[in-house]
Amino acid sequence: MAASISGLLKPWTPRVFLVRWSRYNPYYLEPEVRKEVYNTPITELSPEEKELRELKGLRPIKAAPSGITSSVFSDPVLSKFVNMMMKHGNKVLAKEILTQTLESIKRKQGLENCKPIVGLASIQKGGKSYQVPIPLSENRRRFLAMKWMITECRENRHRRTHMYEKLSQELLAASAQEGNVIKKKFELHKMAEANRAYAHYRWW
Repeated sequence: MAASISGLLKPWTPRVFLVRWSRYNPYYLEPEVRKEVYNTPITELSPEEKELRELKGLRPIKAAPSGITSSVFSDPVLSKFVNMMMKHGNKVLAKEILTQTLESIKRKQGLENCKPIVGLASIQKGGKSYQVPIPLSENRRRFLAMKWMITECRENRHRRTHMYEKLSQELLAASAQEGNVIKKKFELHKMAEANRAYAHYRWW
């Protein structure tokens, strides 16, 4: 009688909870969500990784969870920022706001600070060539700012960083009125100020 009572007091787990429910059978392979794997040449893979890559070309693969992605454009910090900014489940609006914010930083703050106001033009007068300060049009100002920015990033070869990292660093520095591109703008303004005595030679 005591044995039967002790058997009744043991915790009972339904058999259904012992089974891991899944819509995929064991024939399906696990998805690969690591970004570095897709950038690695097949010649640098181990034999196990080569075999697994060949199997993925023959066997079906499970779908990755919704919160995991192997996209190179995915950033966990930005995703966290979007989730914290989201209201009422409107994630599309939160992403759009963050994208517009980053574009504003890149285009307006950084690039706008790099635009020079005046420039120099070589003008022939009396058999001599003078560097005459002239006001720049909006298209010319934008062109010089972009050209200086790209040239600075390409010539900066002592740092082993990607082009997008260099460009982002220069844009952030320009937004704070710092960096070599801002120095180039100030140098151009100083040269125009030094040659202001020839300003009456300009014509258009």
